[in-house]
Amino acid sequence: MQPDAVAENPGRASALLRHPPFVYLALGRGFSSVAYQMGAVAVGWQVYAMTNSAFDLGLIGVSQFTPLAALTFFAGHAVDRYERKLVLQMCQLAEALTALFLAWGTFAGWLTVGEIFGAVVVLGGSRAFGSPASAALLPGVVPLGLLQKGTAISNGVFQTATILGPAIGGFAYAFSPVLPYALMASLWLLATIMNGLIKMDRPAVAKEPPSFASLFAGIEFVRKNPAILGTISLDLFAVLLGGATALLPIYARDILHTGPWGLGILRGAPAIGSLLMTIWVAHHAMERRVGMRMFQAVIVFGTATVIFGLSHFFLLSLFALFFMGASDTISVIIRTSLVQLRTPDNMRGRVGAVNYLFINASNNLGEFESGFTAALMGAVPAVILGGVGCVAIALLWMKLFPTLRALERLE
Repeated sequence: MQPDAVAENPGRASALLRHPPFVYLALGRGFSSVAYQMGAVAVGWQVYAMTNSAFDLGLIGVSQFTPLAALTFFAGHAVDRYERKLVLQMCQLAEALTALFLAWGTFAGWLTVGEIFGAVVVLGGSRAFGSPASAALLPGVVPLGLLQKGTAISNGVFQTATILGPAIGGFAYAFSPVLPYALMASLWLLATIMNGLIKMDRPAVAKEPPSFASLFAGIEFVRKNPAILGTISLDLFAVLLGGATALLPIYARDILHTGPWGLGILRGAPAIGSLLMTIWVAHHAMERRVGMRMFQAVIVFGTATVIFGLSHFFLLSLFALFFMGASDTISVIIRTSLVQLRTPDNMRGRVGAVNYLFINASNNLGEFESGFTAALMGAVPAVILGGVGCVAIALLWMKLFPTLRALERLE
């Protein structure tokens, strides 16, 4: 189907599934996301099996975040300067080679914890360039009039991968520690091929090189807009304190007494909650008191984190993780919409880079915080303290950002 023909029927989302450029991009994202989620399970379990150290589990998050923090702003401008499809393919090829390195080292028995951390750094650097490249490709492969539906389908692909990837990774690791890495390499190679088949409907036009001031203009814009600053920083500190997922290998093995398969199921539970909440919000739009709803969602997230920390029952832990994912999705939807609506078009790339950096800071540094506090006081107190801190941050931010608390609608 030609792009113009699709544009004449903007309500037909099924037309996207007959549009090859979009299908190739969605498949590539799906393969890549499954591989990444498998790696989170395999690396976490292998590091903990080798060291029995909660602190080392936390260092995995630092190893991921360091290259992201160093490269995010430059990556965003590189994506605008060079062919985005090629940038994405190079990143996925680097990820495939890194997975092969982990597979061979595990099979031969010479892989060390330091080498695993080095591989995680490479994967983090690839994500710094690959994630904005994938996001920037989407408008160029979606026919006119179908961008919103294309974004929804793309997000659905990601959430599905977040559910399937940990489960596949856990069962594969239980069969053989080499298998998840071999599967990851195959999936990233498939993603590279899928993206190579993309033919852009509207190729990007290269822009002039940015100045130093424009490179960091997004930070200044966020600083001067209290609503945006409040919502981004709320997510940063809430997830930073409530990031218990880094300790899932400890809970799976030592508290809930399951194997790698149980770890995979536990890691997939938040994504199931997130996916179901996304579907619910798509049919029941948040039309009133969206600012207060965001604070309430963060409080639910913190409370569910405390319940998970206290739980010694597998099903209760699953339900707690489910509600953590569902409540976090409400916060994500409001934050993303607010940032897009309050940011002028010529600033969205740089403000988006700041938002992307904050998201990864909360996720990756939250893993380090959890690992560090668990090494000091034990896993259970660390998770409980993080959940309580998350609730406290939400209550404090309600006082510090009254404009955000009073936000009625996303318009």
